[in-house]
Amino acid sequence: MEHMLGKINLKSVYFWLIVLVFVLFPFVIDSRPMTILLTQIFIFAILAMSYDILLGYTGIVSFGHAMFFGFGAYATSVMLKNIDSSLTVFFLSIIVGMVIAGIVSFLIGLLTLRLQSHFFAMFTLAVSGLFLVLAEKWRSLTQGNDGFTFRAPEIFSDRINFYLFVLFCLVLVFLLLRLFVNSPFGKVLIAVKENETRTKALGYKTIYYKVVSSVVAGVAASLAGSLYVVSLRFVNTSMMAIDVTLNALLMTIIGGVGTLVGPIVGAAIIELAKHNLSILAKTYPIFERWIIFFGIIYILAVIFFPKGVVGTLKEKWEGRKMVRQQAMKQKEDAA
Repeated sequence: MEHMLGKINLKSVYFWLIVLVFVLFPFVIDSRPMTILLTQIFIFAILAMSYDILLGYTGIVSFGHAMFFGFGAYATSVMLKNIDSSLTVFFLSIIVGMVIAGIVSFLIGLLTLRLQSHFFAMFTLAVSGLFLVLAEKWRSLTQGNDGFTFRAPEIFSDRINFYLFVLFCLVLVFLLLRLFVNSPFGKVLIAVKENETRTKALGYKTIYYKVVSSVVAGVAASLAGSLYVVSLRFVNTSMMAIDVTLNALLMTIIGGVGTLVGPIVGAAIIELAKHNLSILAKTYPIFERWIIFFGIIYILAVIFFPKGVVGTLKEKWEGRKMVRQQAMKQKEDAA
């Protein structure tokens, strides 16, 4: 018991040390581009973690996750433009986006999560497409594909303030989602993923657990969308495109499905790759086709890290730990 407590406390120390490093980063290294890049990584890490709740902990594949990201993006941008660019309106817009995402994900989950996984995936793609068309055609509100700019709250004119706020959101979401997946409710989600039929046989209403999981994921994705548009001060229909969902999927798979930390690592890998490839493209035209190199990164990740970077490293670490424990046990038996 004491060993377990020590292990947990050590993990907490490492976690808060990493957080402290990122808090101090913009004050130690005065680099505006790097601060902006880290802000983007933090935002997409929240999106990827929300997708991990579906894919990694519940076994649900969704191709419509971008619509929840878009709900947050449009709720924040429209309210900041049409009402006021104050901090109060910004926080209110985050809540509005979360409520819309929660209601839509609840309705979709309730109506379709009884379907087989591939049917559900295609249905979410269809619903996401409908909302994308709605955003394109409702030009009086969204201005369609052209999009619009807006003013962010004055406090966020300083990029360091926004960086710290996004970092706070990332830490808060990570802690809340970790609490969620480590709770008895989360254990049932994992059981649903492993064997839904057996979980039903034990008396659990699996549809209830899957719907709640879908709502939690949708709400977290909406927060990411709200933060993303404020970082750009611009919104258009690309926020709801399938590319957003595919990015979240890639980040989750490359980082490690069902780990929460993995999606953060995956977001860092993808965003750093985008950033560096765009820099190389200025000198070497071949790197303008960066999507090809993304494919190469994905293939290499699947070959060398079949369970994602974090998942594979965790598996190897636990394997070595088990070997050491067996060796120690054999020595004790021999003595």
